[in-house]
Amino acid sequence: MNRKSDLKVLVINCGSSSVKFQLINMADENVLASGIVERLGLPQSLIKFKFDDKDFIKEGNSLDHSSAISEILYAITSSQFGAIRHKSEISAVGHRVVHGAEQFSQSVLITEDTIKQIHSCVDLAPLHNPHNLKGIHVCKKLLPDVPQVAVFDTAFHQTMDDYVYTYALVYRFYEKYGFRRYGFHGTSHFYVAHKAAEIVGKDIQGLKIITCHLGNGASVAAVKYGKSIDTSMGFTPLEGLIMGTRCGDVDPAMVLFIMRKEGLSSHECDMLMNHECGLIGISGISSDMRDLIKAYKEGNDRARLALQMYTYRIRKYIGMYSASMNGVDVIVFTGGIGENAALIRKMCCTDMEYLGIDFDEEKNKDTIGIEGELTIRNSKVRVLCVPTNEELVIARDTARIIDSKIGHR
Repeated sequence: MNRKSDLKVLVINCGSSSVKFQLINMADENVLASGIVERLGLPQSLIKFKFDDKDFIKEGNSLDHSSAISEILYAITSSQFGAIRHKSEISAVGHRVVHGAEQFSQSVLITEDTIKQIHSCVDLAPLHNPHNLKGIHVCKKLLPDVPQVAVFDTAFHQTMDDYVYTYALVYRFYEKYGFRRYGFHGTSHFYVAHKAAEIVGKDIQGLKIITCHLGNGASVAAVKYGKSIDTSMGFTPLEGLIMGTRCGDVDPAMVLFIMRKEGLSSHECDMLMNHECGLIGISGISSDMRDLIKAYKEGNDRARLALQMYTYRIRKYIGMYSASMNGVDVIVFTGGIGENAALIRKMCCTDMEYLGIDFDEEKNKDTIGIEGELTIRNSKVRVLCVPTNEELVIARDTARIIDSKIGHR
């Protein structure tokens, strides 16, 4: 094993229809190569790579996870781009794994026992963990001598107290099925909370931070003194905020009512709440915030309703988490919407002066897709835009574990 500063970590994020990757040189945390293979299992799979300032796009034929990762390894070792000369230069592979249940409160070196435990979490994340496992198995086959690390979306939230994560259902359901709040987007909440502490120049151990990860999926976390004490997503990513196609918080009795009235099976109702509700369900226009903002500005009333509902729910969670932490010092917006939609950030921070937020609309308009502060100087509560970097969190954890568990050779 090379010295830690020489490590090159390949970060793999396997979804149901795509594989994202980054190759990061840990000496300077520079991204040597990145990209995505999309439309897996469909004709004309799309392969997009970026190496320095060079972009490469080509089509594949009905690629699966195995052939997609093979394409990635071929591309990053290609003499055409020169990211690395040979796959033996890859020091370790870090995998995003969505659900670690209560088994994993931190990232771990992948062993056969680890794989079995990740398999045991499949019931809790049937749309995610199986594909994450595919990536692990493919990399074990294609890179048999390269150590691998699993980094879990749920791990950061394992610091919640039992009275926070326990649902008021029959307790035996927690004991039997693991019914509890798990939370997701953990690597993003972790990264932006620590980055926010850097920006304001204070130790995270003394800060109360609310992080708002707003994308097609969205969640809010209360990060008190560096630890997650609550988060809006729960047993599944369906709970909490209104999202692109997810309903978020609803009265559970309505689910049973809809199933009876519409004659839906449990699977059909699950698909409805996850894929046909949220912003698309309210607006009838789109699940894409850019389309809704355009329609809102054109005077579409359903778009107006969707945006007001969306931002009201976020404000409500900010208020709840301010109460749960006995105050707040910093509020962070991140994710595709949080980083780029100035209108949404403004609506979220409207009528929040009681918290000590002195919002600066000009700064907000100028901060699109970049790091920046959205409040005036000396605002009691500081509001920041911080682009997330989940891949870097995965790479750092991978390098740390490889260095501590395996050591140097």
